[in-house]
Amino acid sequence: MKKVLVLEDETSIRSFVVINLKRAGYEPIEAGTGAEAFEQLKAHPDIKVALLDIMLPDTDGFEVCRRMRAADSKIGIIMLTARTQEMDKVTGLMTGADDYVTKPFSPAELTARVDALYRRMGGADSDDKGELVQGPFRLNTRNRTLEKNGQRIKLTQVEYSIIKLFMDNPGKALSREDIMNSVWGRNYFGELKIVDVNIRRMRLKIEDDPQNPNYITTVWGYGYKWGL
Repeated sequence: MKKVLVLEDETSIRSFVVINLKRAGYEPIEAGTGAEAFEQLKAHPDIKVALLDIMLPDTDGFEVCRRMRAADSKIGIIMLTARTQEMDKVTGLMTGADDYVTKPFSPAELTARVDALYRRMGGADSDDKGELVQGPFRLNTRNRTLEKNGQRIKLTQVEYSIIKLFMDNPGKALSREDIMNSVWGRNYFGELKIVDVNIRRMRLKIEDDPQNPNYITTVWGYGYKWGL
């Protein structure tokens, strides 16, 4: 059974999420506080995706996300928030979340987001060579890791998918829509800004000077290009 951590302090909302995840074939693991969430992660190390509420009684979802991402770069994280402010969405993504869902959300939207993230978590690459090498970068497509000048760079599953898309298309300008469709899927419910925030986060990891990027460059009014 595919396990999903559900961190939500409001019992009615958590029950709604749990029921719909069960109907979609998942095994929800429930937590009402940040402390409970980390206890559940220890008890269930096979959890692949976590749904995190922002407003919690003992901490906030951003801090939980930061700690989870520091401990496990590969776990999929979706933020649940009742807020609609732009900064909350950006903050969630910059702290390491892969996606966000704004309350109220439909069961179909929620399960579609979880399905898409779970596919990325377990997706196998068909690349026979097993690695892509370009400039200082070496992408191992079997264990889904990236090195720059021999030094490992920790990537989330979304970041891995983006960097592989770039390295499969060196020098080609990719629109935000191209990137979203390839990484998040054509049925993704979200907004294009999720592409921009993930690119910003990746530049902090791979660029020598993130303010003046050499590897992931902006094609103004269109998207991004991978160039060495």
